[in-house]
Amino acid sequence: MTANMRRIAHLDMDAFFASVELLRYPQLKGLPVVIGGGRRKPDDALLQQYGADALKHIPVAAFPRLKDYVGRGVITTATYPARQFGVGSAMGMMKAARLCPEAIVLPVDFEEIRRFSRAFKDTIQEIAPVMEDRGVDEVYIDFTEVPGGQREGGRSLARLIQRSIHDRTGLTCSIGVAPNKLIAKMASEFNKPQGISIVYEADLKTLIWPLACRKINGIGPKADAKLQQLGIHTIGELAACDKAWLVEQFGPATGAWMHEAAWGRDERPVVTHSEPVSMSRETTFERDLHAVRDKAELSALFTQLCERVAEDLQRKGYRGRTIGIKLRFDNFKSVTRDLTLEEATDHARTIRQAAGQALKRVPLTRRLRLLGVRVGSLVKAGEEMAAPEQADGQAQQAPLL
Repeated sequence: MTANMRRIAHLDMDAFFASVELLRYPQLKGLPVVIGGGRRKPDDALLQQYGADALKHIPVAAFPRLKDYVGRGVITTATYPARQFGVGSAMGMMKAARLCPEAIVLPVDFEEIRRFSRAFKDTIQEIAPVMEDRGVDEVYIDFTEVPGGQREGGRSLARLIQRSIHDRTGLTCSIGVAPNKLIAKMASEFNKPQGISIVYEADLKTLIWPLACRKINGIGPKADAKLQQLGIHTIGELAACDKAWLVEQFGPATGAWMHEAAWGRDERPVVTHSEPVSMSRETTFERDLHAVRDKAELSALFTQLCERVAEDLQRKGYRGRTIGIKLRFDNFKSVTRDLTLEEATDHARTIRQAAGQALKRVPLTRRLRLLGVRVGSLVKAGEEMAAPEQADGQAQQAPLL
């Protein structure tokens, strides 16, 4: 009896945030729509005027347009009609307004997103239990030993998963199935939306090598720019490079990894559970805030961030020893500072005090546009003795400086 060949799938939900909103507003299907920012007065007005049960009857003309947006929010995702104008994820909404002024703007509804995320992942695990969660809208799945996972190279099982997710949620997804996670991730982009792509080891030269190096998950803008300068544009050209030369150019770890990746080699398993490295909360301000003139507002926001991180830790059963802060100034320069406590904590008051000490090490001479708090060096609650804390665990709103 021959052993099953390794079949790993990468599943990516199609324009997930936008697709969830289109279930609520089916009248917007086929139109350019961008999702970004929090809930705003125009959205609340629509809900109040039409009621949640009648949202599908709201006239298209009633929705806010991108051209009228004012602020510094970024786009979380966009529908495929909006993407045709060059609008994409992580783009500033003001910039996107110049590209597609008539695009409809909807806020991010995180509660609804999380609900649908849980639903599609539960659906997958009922069919193929070995699943690695990679975020709110993507997962890796090990098809190798699943009944039907070898049929048509995994296409049969991929179709079943696609159909089951659509039946349960009304949403579509794209799936790439390949010998490993590296190639499966690339394959899931081949036939978006609602596509299935099957790649075998023998397809490396025809399907993978013609792609740009940037398509390898892990080659970022800086590495890609250097490859371009060296005259290496495609994965095939990267594969043709001598491994020792790549190590010389990019260092031992990165150079060796690039060589392996270009040849489609990746032995990483599908990990069903992994411990978080850290937990963090951050916020970007609607306007730049001054450390002195806006001190009260900043202090209140800082305290809220610490309380939210503490709530996250307590809800998930972790404590952390390294408390860090992140600042981004009006010139877009970012700085981080952290300190390590003697004992791990999940209490807002302790986190606020430590974060405040870290903040004092940063000269606050420029206006701030972002503030963040992070807790790292995590351990499971109960695995380390907790430091003595105040019983209520509430963060004191101490002075910012």
